[in-house]
Amino acid sequence: MLSKQHQQPVTIVGLGPMGRAMAGAYLDRGHQVTVWNRTPSKADDLVARGATRTATIEEALGINELVILSLTDYDAMYAILEPVTSALSGRVLVNLTSDTPLKAREAAAWAERHGAVHLTGGVQSPPSGIGAPESSTFYSGPAEAFEAHAETLQVISGTDYRGTDPGLAALMYQVQMDVFWTAMLSSLHAFAVADAHGITAEDVLPHLSATLASVPDFLAFYAPRIAEGHHPGDVDRLAMGVASIDHVVHTATDAGVDATLPAAVLEVFRRGIAAGHADDSFTSLIEVLRKPAG
Repeated sequence: MLSKQHQQPVTIVGLGPMGRAMAGAYLDRGHQVTVWNRTPSKADDLVARGATRTATIEEALGINELVILSLTDYDAMYAILEPVTSALSGRVLVNLTSDTPLKAREAAAWAERHGAVHLTGGVQSPPSGIGAPESSTFYSGPAEAFEAHAETLQVISGTDYRGTDPGLAALMYQVQMDVFWTAMLSSLHAFAVADAHGITAEDVLPHLSATLASVPDFLAFYAPRIAEGHHPGDVDRLAMGVASIDHVVHTATDAGVDATLPAAVLEVFRRGIAAGHADDSFTSLIEVLRKPAG
């Protein structure tokens, strides 16, 4: 840990729940923290704890080299920083804002044109996990910038540097969100179907949890096959998967529950059948998913 007199000061732009949690973590570790938010009152509790609130974004950028962005998306970043690009020179922008790999690469080029360094970040934790070393954040961008500030960034969470491509941290974050939100929505759908039959979320929870807990074993089994492009129907067959999901769709429909989600899954499976994969594993659907429907 850095000694207190050498702890790097940080500027945090954006004080939603995540930004406030990050600012709080730095204050707890004795860092000098400068904050700016469009709604200044969101900084009140942080100022009471010792943070410095600036009246303008220019002032916030001018105080510290290390600037952490915690915003809704990259459009919000441009809206805030584009009018003050002259203040970006010499700054290291650690962009912990969620957006796409393409937009991260574009933002890195934009920052460079204005004399700043852009590090892309993808935080794998809710605000409650900020400051915990077991949490982790993906980073990508210039290695020198990451290495220079890695110790300071570890106040937020553990760090997982993915390489120099600015898009890689965003990519790794978005593939996690792909799984997370799909799994969460399918769980809500299952709760709705259970509720339509008078079964509470608490009653079905242990069974859904057991199903989700089994997923890592399935992924570990299938991942090498997917990497090899090998999809034998020795363990499962796509044709059986179609029948199974069709039953899920009808179970929801019969209960008066919206079946849009399982119907979308069924459509992907049927596209696999149409492509000739009926006797292959469901993992053959990756070949279907690699190109847009049409």
